[in-house]
Amino acid sequence: MKYQDLLKAADKFGTPCYVYDASKIKKQYDRLINSFKTVKNLKINYAVKALSNLSILKYINYLGAGIDTVSIQEVLLGIKAGFSPEKIIYTPNGVSIKEIIKVSKMGVNINIDNLNMLEQFGSTHSKIPVCIRINPHVMAGGNNKISVGHIDSKFGISIHQIPLLLRIVKNTNINVNGIHMHTGSDILDIEVFIHAAEILFETASKFENLEFIDFGSGFKVPYSPGDNETNIEELGSKLSKRFNEFCYDYGKELTLTFEPGKFLVSEAGNFLCSVNSIKQTTSTVFAQIDSGFNHFVRPMMYGSNHYIENISNPDDSERFYSIVGYICETDTFATNRRISMISEGDILCFKNAGAYCFSMASNYNSRYKPSEILFYNNEFTEIRKRESFEDLIKNQIEINF
Repeated sequence: MKYQDLLKAADKFGTPCYVYDASKIKKQYDRLINSFKTVKNLKINYAVKALSNLSILKYINYLGAGIDTVSIQEVLLGIKAGFSPEKIIYTPNGVSIKEIIKVSKMGVNINIDNLNMLEQFGSTHSKIPVCIRINPHVMAGGNNKISVGHIDSKFGISIHQIPLLLRIVKNTNINVNGIHMHTGSDILDIEVFIHAAEILFETASKFENLEFIDFGSGFKVPYSPGDNETNIEELGSKLSKRFNEFCYDYGKELTLTFEPGKFLVSEAGNFLCSVNSIKQTTSTVFAQIDSGFNHFVRPMMYGSNHYIENISNPDDSERFYSIVGYICETDTFATNRRISMISEGDILCFKNAGAYCFSMASNYNSRYKPSEILFYNNEFTEIRKRESFEDLIKNQIEINF
C-alpha cells in the first residue's frame, strides 16, 4: 500500500485504526511454501494469537493453511471462520484437564506439554491421538519474554524427562501422533533453529507411530528498512534436506509442520494514528497521538522498535521526536526518533503492526478499541468496528445503592 492509500483509509474510517494488506499475507505464505517445496508433505498452521480477526482467519483458510490455537476460544473462532477440526491444532499451556477434554471432543488435534496432564488424559482418552510438545532447552528469541525453549521455561516437557514421558505413554497406551517444539520468537540465527531441530529429531525417533513433526516458528521479520530477518529460503534448504533424511531413516513420509504467526501477518499491518499535539520541553519534542499502550503495547512490553512514518508529510526535513500516547502512564512508542517534520493533525503510520498488536489491545483508561480494516483487491473493508460507549459497559451490572 502507498501513502495515499493509507491516508484514504484514515480519512474514511478515522483514527486510530489498524490496516492490513492481504497481498502481503499471501506473499509471506507463498514464500514459506516455496522455501520447503522439496518436502513431500508440508502443513502451515497459522498462530491465531498473533491476529484473531474472523476475516483474517477466513483469508488464511482461503490460502490453504490450518491454524494453531492456544485456547478453547481460539478453537471456536477457527470453527466459526470455517476451518474443519482436522485443520486445527490446540496447543495450550497451563489450562485445566477439563478444557483439554472438552476441546478433544471437538475433533481437533491435541498438543500436550505437561506430563501430569498427559497421564490424566491418556488414562481416560487413550484412543484420541495427541501431539507432545517438548522443551529442547535451547535459548532462542529476541526478548526474554518471547524466548520459551530454555531450561526455566514453563512451556514443554523437558528433554531430560523423556524416559518418564515414554513410561507414561507405555502405561496409558496413548497414541502419540506428533512431536512439537517452539523455542521462541524473532529467531535470526538459522543454526540455532537447526540445532533445536536435531534435538526434536532425536526425540521423534523414540516414537513409532508419528504422523507429523511440528517445528513451531519464531522467524524474525524486519522492523525497519535494512533490518535483518530470518533467511527463510536458506532455512528451507537446510531443514528440508535433513527432514527428508529423517523420514527415510524413520521408514515413513511424515508431515513437516510450522505454526507461523508473526511471519505471516506482522508486515501486513499498519497502525494509523493522528497527532493530537506537539509538546516542547527543555530537552524533548513530544508528538502526542490519539492512542496509547491500550492499543499498541509491544514497544512498552517487549521493547520492540516499530518503524514510524509521517505519511501526511513524508518528504519534509527530519527532526527528532519522542512519540507518546494519551494514557495516564508512561506510554512511549519511540524516543528521539528521526521523523519527517510533524504537525498537529498529521497521520503517523506504525509499521509491522499486524502481529500481537490489536490482539493485545485493552480498554485501559476506559478507551475504546480501534477499528480494523482489510485492504484486499484494491479495496478497503472494515472488518471490525470501532468500539462505542455501549461496548464499554455492555457486560457490566449496575447495583443501586
